[in-house]
Formats: sequence, structure tokens, C-alpha cells
Amino acid sequence: MIGLRDIEAAARAVAPHVLRTPQRGSAALGEFLGCEVSLKLEMEQHSGSFKTRGAFHQMLELGEGTLSRGVVAVSGGNFARAVGYCSGALGADAIVCMPENAPAASIEATRDYGATVELLPDAVAAFARADEYAAQGRTALHPFDSRAQIAGNGGAALEILEDCPGMTDIIVSIGGGGLIAGIIAAVKAVKPGVRVWGVEPETAPTMTAALDAGEIVNIKPASLSATLGAPFVGQMALDLCREHLEDLILVSDMDMIAAQQRFIRDEDLCPELAAASTLAAAEAIKGRLSAEDKLVLLICGCNDSPEDVARYAGLLEAEGNQA
Repeated sequence: MIGLRDIEAAARAVAPHVLRTPQRGSAALGEFLGCEVSLKLEMEQHSGSFKTRGAFHQMLELGEGTLSRGVVAVSGGNFARAVGYCSGALGADAIVCMPENAPAASIEATRDYGATVELLPDAVAAFARADEYAAQGRTALHPFDSRAQIAGNGGAALEILEDCPGMTDIIVSIGGGGLIAGIIAAVKAVKPGVRVWGVEPETAPTMTAALDAGEIVNIKPASLSATLGAPFVGQMALDLCREHLEDLILVSDMDMIAAQQRFIRDEDLCPELAAASTLAAAEAIKGRLSAEDKLVLLICGCNDSPEDVARYAGLLEAEGNQA
């Protein structure tokens, strides 16, 4: 299991390479939710998401000799961008195997950061191709089910604990579980009384399915949020959530879009749907929050394209017209 010392060591290792992202209060959201609210803006991290913390940590742990033989990763979104950014910064040779239906903006950004992108028909083919590269000597990097990735991700929690020492609650989105695993491990070690809430889409309930089954299960995610589209969660994330999660909230795509639009309108921020899901979850549980609570929403990324944001807004408007 990941411990606080692992996370602190990871934070020291990546400190020269990552940003200490800002955290700010929100009076508007505080009024809306009936408690004190602050936003941890991981969307302002290099490459546009928290994934950069763990990607740097995975690469740095390899050492120069192993890293010089190259790395390979599979991703359709934020991890691809992070691997591209980190490999460019470290001068490493990286190949990212991406499904052909990955967002064009993510494909372009990954290439621009410095990685070689190989497009495959689907995720299954992408993983198979990555396995071939690993057999040839490259080190495979995992987007969420990796001790190094999880420990790197946990560095965000250390910053939150410094910036909001009175935190009583935090909401974190769940895709493959690498982020919430790092957050739980750090937060519960320092402030065990903090309630950690998870959120995932109704149409991509990876952790819900695993908790219900008592083991990792594969699902077919169908959410508009591509970055919450992992087909399964990692074992460490499952174990930590089973033991420490206050509750797991399911939200609809329309809930996430409405939250994204509220961020745009009230906060002048445009988080991706995965990040906006934390606000959708907060609205769902606001009856369980008190005026004395200090809630942190972890805003994990901002890599929805302007075209996608406009399309989502159109879907929300169309649903409102039908109501």
C-alpha cells in the first residue's frame, strides 16, 4: 500500500518539474452549496491535468539508464498529453499508442510535446502494440494502476492540506482510480477525519462496479467524459476506496455539463467534464454538508476542446427545451 512517506518522497522528486497549482476560495459556490468551498486547480498543471505529477514520477524512478531505452504508454487523453510533456522535458524517447477515436486535440498535443504517437484501431489494439514495444525493451508506463503514478498524484493532496488545513471534505473524480488513491493515502494519513467523496459518471461506473462485486471488473464506459472512461480500476484504488471512501456519487453527463457551465459562468474557469463532475457531486450531497464544513473540489484537468464544450452546451440546451 502507498504510505505518506512514499507520497512525500514523490513530491520532492518531481518538485523541480511540476507546478505547485493554486487553490482559491469561491464565494459563489459557497453560497450555492451552503458551506465554505475552495477549488484545487490541477487544471493549471503542465499538460493541463494532474497526470503530469505521476508521469514525471514514473519516469524519474526509472533512472537514466532505463529511461534512455525509451518508454511506451497507452492513452486516449490526459495521460498521453502528460507522457508527451514529461518525455519532452526529460529528453526521453516516448511512444504513445492511442486509439484512432482519441480526441484530435489530445493527439496533436501529445505530438507537439515531443512524443511519437502511433494510432491504432481501438484501445485493445493499442495495448497489444504497447506490449510489443515493451517486449523490445521499452518501459511501459501505466496511466493509473502504478505505485509511482499514485504516489506522484498524491502530491496534490499535500498541497491541499497546506493550503486548506481546516478541510473537512474533498471530492475527487474517479476514472481508473489513480488520483483518488493518491488523495486518500495522503489525506487519511495526515487528517483521518476528512471525508473523501468519489464521483463517477452513471455511464462509466468503474469503481461502483468493483465495489459492488468486491473485485475488479471490466465495464464498457459510455460517458461523454473521455477522461473518466477507464474500463476498470486499479487494485490499490479499490482497496483504498473500500476502506476509506465516505461515499461514491454517480452523476449523469448532463449533470457534469451543467456543472461545467456553472464554472464558466461563475468562476471564469472551463474545467473538463471529469473535473466538473466534482461540483455535480457536491450539489447531489449538499444536504449532507453543513455551514461549518470546508469543502475542497479537486479540479483535475481542462482538456476538453472549445468545440466539445460548445457541443456539450448545445446538448444541455436541447435537453432543457425538451423538459
